[in-house]
Amino acid sequence: MKATLDHIGIAVKDLREALAFYHDALGLEIEAPEEVPSQRVRAHFVPVGESKLELLEATAADSPIAKYVDKRGPGLHHITLRVDDIAAALAQLKARGARLIDERPRPGAEDALVAFIHPSSAHGVLLELKQASSHRAGIASASPPELATRFAVGDLELIALCDGYFRMDGGAMFGVVPKTRWMQKSPADEHNRVRLALRPLIVRGTRTMLIDAGLGDKIDGRFESIYGIDGPRLLDRALTAAGLGPGDIDIVLATHLHADHVGGFTTRNAAGALVPHFPRARYVVRRGEWEDVSRIQGSSRANYFVDDFAPLAKAGVLELVDEDQTIMPGVRVQRTGGHTLHHQAVWIESGGRHAVYPADLIPTAAHVTPDWIAGLDRFPIESLAAKNALLARAVEQKAVMCFAHEPGFAAGVIVSENDAFRVVPTLK
Repeated sequence: MKATLDHIGIAVKDLREALAFYHDALGLEIEAPEEVPSQRVRAHFVPVGESKLELLEATAADSPIAKYVDKRGPGLHHITLRVDDIAAALAQLKARGARLIDERPRPGAEDALVAFIHPSSAHGVLLELKQASSHRAGIASASPPELATRFAVGDLELIALCDGYFRMDGGAMFGVVPKTRWMQKSPADEHNRVRLALRPLIVRGTRTMLIDAGLGDKIDGRFESIYGIDGPRLLDRALTAAGLGPGDIDIVLATHLHADHVGGFTTRNAAGALVPHFPRARYVVRRGEWEDVSRIQGSSRANYFVDDFAPLAKAGVLELVDEDQTIMPGVRVQRTGGHTLHHQAVWIESGGRHAVYPADLIPTAAHVTPDWIAGLDRFPIESLAAKNALLARAVEQKAVMCFAHEPGFAAGVIVSENDAFRVVPTLK
């Protein structure tokens, strides 16, 4: 078991006085508060270098924090150590005779899994173990991954699929954001890579649409090694879990043509020839994105694999669209640019309810902070403007945001608090 310091929990009695000291006197940034209903506490995280302080404010008179403050007064409450596999860590501690307050992990702040170790086994210190959300899919309660998660938007059925997991360089995913900040949201491995999911989205209404299609089954060993591919591709298994097969898809919609979004558009038949993966579908691609691929040079070219999309034109199943438009009733595309010149988001509306699939404009829950922009974005200034507009609309419409790469959960509702955005997960 390898553990690193995640944060130090501090119980406070008067939050206003605490914030006046940490924010006003020390000049530290205070993140938006987060309710932890199971503990009847409100957590305020304060980043300090690669770790954080956690100011704990009781929300009920009978909560553990309220009782602690009444008995001992405000002050140091616990120390939290981050581990990669909390279930394995608890098993190891139990085998060594440690006294555990929590023998099984439970939900904590920041959508993490947590468990407490009794002070009698830690020389008088209350220790908390934490497994960050980006590793949550690896524990027994969520393994194998949830291949198909259903929810409704009015009369439309949405099914978030999982095509597996991969790893991407943290700097590529978070750009100019300091590592000490993004590491709190997405811990990196020994190669500085963060864990990401591949989450295409099914929309079922008058027709059955698939938005993006993961990496596909054509990748080689070198690619798997570089990107830390976690197990076999799962798209067809996810479709089966959703009660569907490749032949049930009527429309395949591309947000853009990067390999991790359209690798599953094509496959090899028994003769080794490249063919459309979804034999009955028409494939809808933004014309500007299609034409831009041929002009891109340099390192950006490495994000595209021609075998993923060129066979579509040859097969006569390609449909190019020029403007923002409705692709099928209730589903409309909107050009955002930013990540690529013609990257598009997908808005879904039915019965007065809304959802949005922002693809790589907001790839994970950590990226809802507007200026957390991936280093991979070719036009970051455009990304910033598009994110601000999309987030404002999502908040106004109470839209469910379906993430393309968030490893911890499939979707959530965006909430605006204290001039900041955060995600309230709705699907695990």
